[in-house]
Amino acid sequence: MKRAAIISVILEKPQASQGIFNSIVSEYHHIVRGRMGIPFKNGSIALVSLTVVAELDTINSLTGRIGKLDGVTVKASIAGADIELE
Repeated sequence: MKRAAIISVILEKPQASQGIFNSIVSEYHHIVRGRMGIPFKNGSIALVSLTVVAELDTINSLTGRIGKLDGVTVKASIAGADIELE
């Protein structure tokens, strides 16, 4: 069954990691239900929130890949209950 999750990402060096981050997220476009990004004016940090619905293994795969990026911190809050989609 699928779970809903919010994935919070901090890019501490967005100039260096943003391209590969966006590439990874685009590979998982089929599970992304929403995305909000907040860049800061001086370009030293960017905050991104992803709302996803997927199998737990898929969510863990996405967060694991993002978490391996240099200068990137990722945390996921995953719903305890399964979700049924129409």
